[in-house]
Amino acid sequence: MRTGTIGIGVLSFAHGHVCSYCGEWKNMPDEVKLVSAWDDDPARGEANCTNFGMDFVADVDAVLSNPAIDLVAVGSETSKHADLVVAALHAGKDVLLQKPMALSLADCDRIIEAVKATGQYFSMAFQMRFDPANLRIRELVQDGTLGDIVNLRRRHSLNALFSPDFLKAWHVKPEYNMGMWMDDASHAADFIYWVLGRPVSVMAEVEAVLCDISITPDDTGIAIYKWADRKLATLLNSSLHWVGENTVEVYGSKGVLIQNFDDAVSMRTLPPSPQHLKLFLEAEAEKGWQDQGIPIPPGHGSRIQAVAAGFLKDYRAGVSRCPANEGRVSIEMILGAYKSAAEGRRINLDDL
Repeated sequence: MRTGTIGIGVLSFAHGHVCSYCGEWKNMPDEVKLVSAWDDDPARGEANCTNFGMDFVADVDAVLSNPAIDLVAVGSETSKHADLVVAALHAGKDVLLQKPMALSLADCDRIIEAVKATGQYFSMAFQMRFDPANLRIRELVQDGTLGDIVNLRRRHSLNALFSPDFLKAWHVKPEYNMGMWMDDASHAADFIYWVLGRPVSVMAEVEAVLCDISITPDDTGIAIYKWADRKLATLLNSSLHWVGENTVEVYGSKGVLIQNFDDAVSMRTLPPSPQHLKLFLEAEAEKGWQDQGIPIPPGHGSRIQAVAAGFLKDYRAGVSRCPANEGRVSIEMILGAYKSAAEGRRINLDDL
């Protein structure tokens, strides 16, 4: 059990979620001390450090050698994750890593080996694992309430690629992030794995449907995952959806679970759903949809911000919400989908 004030450093503010965490941690002076940060974009780093009351330093080692820092939050471009995380772990720092874990299984394995070699704490920052509705979904699936699962459908999408400014961001550059399927579908892939376990195979199509492929390699994808017991899950991810609904559907032999209004797109312009998470049980059909009583958050930003407090609770207890070996699975699922789309065939994840 970790006690006292936790010293936190940041390695790059490239991913905006890290800024959300720091904004929350800044208001927890009895829990956290935001110490210093490095960023290879000095203007971005200095601006964020000023905002969060941190010292901006010119090199990574200045963060990693600082004895006042217990933990580093890594928010760099995805292609830089493995080098920064391995360096931090070997410098004796614990790590909170922004998604996706890495762009290759080899880099995931470098991180896993560094965690094993150093014994340092590591967790991925998947906010879907902190969300109360998602926690309830997982509970109802894993405790058998829904019976044997037939299939799960997850829609996870953004309207980001309608923005000219976002089309200039590092997220769309393949050398930094592979593609928007890697960047954003990794959330949904991890969610599916977290709820159902690791699938054995995938069939997928990942395309640049509307976007110029010279700007971004993909904007939309659909993957069908299969498990050894033959259940299926469908992942729809697009960065070209203005609004959407029915973000999660789980169908089982005993009942059905549906969640609406889970992300920024769904809540951007539409009125709130009267039932955020609802359950139907065949044995209690006369009750119809049973509201699970979980309120809709005020906005998607609050879901991201919730990681800050939830993570600190985990960290103090020495619990990792998403350890390195689990972070690897979502990368298997995403890379498998890319390979399936490229080769036009089913891909066994064990063969990657």
